[in-house]
Amino acid sequence: MRVAIAGGHGKIALRLTRLLADRGDEVIGIVRNPDHVADVQAAGGQAAVVDLEAATTADVAGVVSGADAVVFAAGAGPGSGAARKETVDRAAAVLLADAAESAGVRRYVQVSSIGLDRADDPDLDEVFRGYLRAKAAADEDLMARDLEWTVLRPGGLTDDPGVGTVTLDEHVRRGSVTRDDVATVLVGLLDRPATAGKVLELVGGDEAIDRALDRLA
Repeated sequence: MRVAIAGGHGKIALRLTRLLADRGDEVIGIVRNPDHVADVQAAGGQAAVVDLEAATTADVAGVVSGADAVVFAAGAGPGSGAARKETVDRAAAVLLADAAESAGVRRYVQVSSIGLDRADDPDLDEVFRGYLRAKAAADEDLMARDLEWTVLRPGGLTDDPGVGTVTLDEHVRRGSVTRDDVATVLVGLLDRPATAGKVLELVGGDEAIDRALDRLA
């Protein structure tokens, strides 16, 4: 399988790259900063330097052309303002979907966020509300497309070692989940095209990842 990952230097993306590469899949990690190329290569992937905030659809389509699937795992990251939530968390996701359509890549897995219904909660920080709004808009755009899409909405992310068990369903309680387990779930989604058309929430739990994915597929 050939997979292109937007946000290829992110912690989840690098874990996903390693999992795919270790089993023999070809991975193209899309990164903005040339300094991050070595990290993608160290994880077993190839790196393509593309600034998703400045690129055209044709630019990105050239990178993802020939892929079996694309994964959107990019994000403006902590410390960024509301403007970059819009240009990365929403607009870059839309750009990748445009590029996938242009290149004829049907399978699209998007890493979103749990709790998007809280975007108008006045008790939340305005930048975080902007992040939730951007993720919601990106999800809505993707779900309106004629692609084989799956949206994964993890809870709070931790760097604890993965445990291999989760709670995965259309609606789950709020909670946290390890980045390792998110990456493992993403591999499982890519391996199960029958999960297309689903929006799934993910937190830590007691069900083995493969069993949860088989149940939902």
